[in-house]
Amino acid sequence: MATLRDLRQKVAAVKKTQQITKAMNMVSAAKLRGAQSRMEQFRPYAAAFRNMLTGMASRVEPEAHPYFQQAPVVEKVELVLMTADRGLCGSFNTNLIVAAERFIRAKKAEGIEVELTCVGRKGRDFFRRRKADIRQGYADLWNKFDFSNAQAVARDAVTPFTTGGVQEVYLIHAEFINMATQRPRLVQLLPVKAEVVEEVAVTRQEYITEPPAEQFLEYLLPRYINVMVYQGFLESSTSEHAARMTAMDNATTNCKEMITQLTLVMNKARQAAITKELMDIIGGAEALKG
Repeated sequence: MATLRDLRQKVAAVKKTQQITKAMNMVSAAKLRGAQSRMEQFRPYAAAFRNMLTGMASRVEPEAHPYFQQAPVVEKVELVLMTADRGLCGSFNTNLIVAAERFIRAKKAEGIEVELTCVGRKGRDFFRRRKADIRQGYADLWNKFDFSNAQAVARDAVTPFTTGGVQEVYLIHAEFINMATQRPRLVQLLPVKAEVVEEVAVTRQEYITEPPAEQFLEYLLPRYINVMVYQGFLESSTSEHAARMTAMDNATTNCKEMITQLTLVMNKARQAAITKELMDIIGGAEALKG
């Protein structure tokens, strides 16, 4: 059985942990407000950009731009995986990594190779330990990132597609649903699928462009990829802060419950020690009387 001194040390240690988790919860809450605001402001823009692009693309032939052209045989694909640089955010990183593993297994079952571009330390380190084919890895982009970082990641991910190294490019990022739910989302960046064009074709608007749509798409398509990647950054950043805030709130609550339980055990141990001392005194007094 633990001694009274050991119990006091445990209570003190749990109280220090509680202070840390409470501070991390407050930091994540502050960061979440800014990240969520940026994400909510960017979502309508990304949706409008996607609708406009796919609406224009539905009026041109796939041969108008390489980004529309599906290879006859798919031998290798690129997967851009976005995870956090740090842990202590519940199952946030695990869910993204599991989604990536599921995607890789499905492609390998079809005889297709998968190479990775990992944004975030957790995903990069996980697949590096498993000797996966990691073409590029990024770290330290989440503390302070802007649109230029998304452009750099998008440009690097698109390069193998334009050079013929891969035939498809996918993106896995976290999608922010609410404070309690953040789920992995798989997006096909390239080639731009005809099914997507057909989905929005019913509600699309007619655009008058100068120069012609084929030339205008040369300008729009690279920016479309940048927008999709940047949206992944915003969604993942918001989801990470929400997951960490929830995890630290649960940890703080668990610390409080543990302190209560340890305090009860400590009080019982102290009471037992006092009772034992009284019994010794009474026993000694009785012995003197005898």
